[in-house]
Amino acid sequence: MSLTRSPAGTEAPDARARPRRSVALLVLVLGTLTATGPLATDLYLPAFPAIAEDLGSTQAQIQLTLTAIMFGLAFGQLVIGPMSDAWGRRVPLLIGVTVFTIASFACMFVPSAGAFVALRFVQGVAGAAGAVISRAVVRDLFEGDDAARFFSRLMLVTGLAPLLGPILGGQLLLLGPWQLSFGVLGAVSLLSLVVVYFGLPESLPADQRPRMNLAGLWSSVGGLLRDVRFIGPALTLALSFGMMFTYISAFSFVSQGEFGATAQQFSLMFAVNTLGLMIGVQVNGFLIGRVATTRRLAAGLAGALVSVLALGALALVGVPGTGALPLLTGVFFVMMFSVGFIFPNATTLAISSQPPSVAGTASALMGSLQFALGGGLAALAGLTATGEATLTSMAVVMVSVGLAATAVFAVVARRVAHAAV
Repeated sequence: MSLTRSPAGTEAPDARARPRRSVALLVLVLGTLTATGPLATDLYLPAFPAIAEDLGSTQAQIQLTLTAIMFGLAFGQLVIGPMSDAWGRRVPLLIGVTVFTIASFACMFVPSAGAFVALRFVQGVAGAAGAVISRAVVRDLFEGDDAARFFSRLMLVTGLAPLLGPILGGQLLLLGPWQLSFGVLGAVSLLSLVVVYFGLPESLPADQRPRMNLAGLWSSVGGLLRDVRFIGPALTLALSFGMMFTYISAFSFVSQGEFGATAQQFSLMFAVNTLGLMIGVQVNGFLIGRVATTRRLAAGLAGALVSVLALGALALVGVPGTGALPLLTGVFFVMMFSVGFIFPNATTLAISSQPPSVAGTASALMGSLQFALGGGLAALAGLTATGEATLTSMAVVMVSVGLAATAVFAVVARRVAHAAV
């Protein structure tokens, strides 16, 4: 295990020396922060058909609200990440969570799909603070296997949001209109604001903060883009996210429109598949220290590729009716289990390759690639003759992206191995 060194040469405390209570509190605080993002995307998924009907819009327009928040997250991270390097982690984080809370409540009153898309973009920009700064805080405090172990714990906590989000969203539809979901989201965000204010101290000392200027920013970004140790796993993560997000954004319509599932049945299937993600994260955490990070990442990519190829085969053969839903759930379960290996290990390889002084910028660039590329690729599933996603269009996008992620990892791993010789 390595130690984080400041510019002056002082050593940060060994991660193992941190009291378990403080580590658990940090997991809780950062988990609450990062969970608001998945909750913002998953809570209203069961209501997609109802929202389209209520706002008099098409399914493709409502899917665009997911793409909008993804692009907002991408843009916001490019701004907030470098800002957190220069100004510290707390202030940008508190501002971002505050704006996210206001935007969440405002979504309850949108008059049209266009206004909804615009507000979701604002929500994404503000929500970027939680996503980018949480990763930077982990880099401030941990390295190597300790970072991988912490990211696994963090994913276990944040995995509860996509697990419970669709279930909660489906049940909220029984209690009231779709707007109720955004009221709940605003309340959760308000809670995270309180938790951050009282429970998250500053993790980047003032003497380790670089001056914020455009020339320095471009220099840092250019260095990251040229560093294969960073850009390789970052691009692998972004493509894998695109594969997963295609499933997240399209399967609500596909399951209910093409296979006749109810909103509650979709919520249950989504929860089962997200449970696969959490199990994968747990197994990955168990293997830390036993199996190398790159091998764990390779195993995750292999499992994900097998699952999406199986999805493609099912789309070619044709699986009509609700009887196909258990089979599709099994395929997506394997994919999500594999994602539980991909995300923490790709994140660890990318972030740990950089010093803490640029951790915010590195986290921002990685997150921007993830949400811009992932969100854009997912939107391709809706580019059909009818403007609605189908199982076939989902499969085409997911297989293509899964192959691309695997190819990028293979090429980069070979280059890194040759450079080390």
